[in-house]
Amino acid sequence: MRLAGKVALVTGGGSGIGAASAKLFAKEGARVAVLGRTREKLDEVVEEIRKGGGEAEVVQGDVSDYADMERAVGEVVERWGRLDVVFANAGVNGVWAPIDELAPEEWNKTLAINLSGTFYTIKAAVPHLKRQEGGSIVVTSSVNGTRMFSNSGASAYATTKAGQVALTKMLALELAKHRIRVNVICPGAITTEIEESTEKRDLAEAREPIEYPEGEIPLTDGKPGSAEQVAQLVLFLACDESSHITGTPVWIDGGQSLMQG
Repeated sequence: MRLAGKVALVTGGGSGIGAASAKLFAKEGARVAVLGRTREKLDEVVEEIRKGGGEAEVVQGDVSDYADMERAVGEVVERWGRLDVVFANAGVNGVWAPIDELAPEEWNKTLAINLSGTFYTIKAAVPHLKRQEGGSIVVTSSVNGTRMFSNSGASAYATTKAGQVALTKMLALELAKHRIRVNVICPGAITTEIEESTEKRDLAEAREPIEYPEGEIPLTDGKPGSAEQVAQLVLFLACDESSHITGTPVWIDGGQSLMQG
């Protein structure tokens, strides 16, 4: 088991990539804290892990509130005595709209959850990772804002995703002396529930008219990837098999961003 004896925290663990990663971490021997805001979804993930013989606990928390994240991470360490892996995955698509229609409070909300939430999660976890003299942090970014800029109207979202990559690279150097690795994944079209949280307004006005060849994801003739495929990448970056990798963005999109960038 690649994570035997480890304790992992997964934010946004109630669905999609977070849930798939939490389940895979547990299967590989980790004790998993599944964090999110919706108790019902978290309970379902933890119940499935336990039915499979894994060990997991629900931790309710709001990544956009630093005090709440300090409290939540403290609960994890109090229960299991350590923290080894942090998957900073929580995020929203937010509002996609032309800049003259995007309200400042809509911009601020997306940044608070996606970018500040990533910072708060890592900041709260780092003291505990240092005590273990090493660990792995994985951040979920996106093809948007890193390789793809063709989704006009997604300005707030793309800005947070670009910021996460920069934060990852900065912290990879800062934390290297503590043997803490920091990497970032950049998924493309993945079958998850995140689209349900997206509000899109008047995007036709902002978008340039572009026609892509048939099959916008070259590797799969347009079929989106799965959360389970992304979870396999997260597991690799979390475990010792990737012990010499840090500060690295990894795109997992079937070639989508190369075509649509």
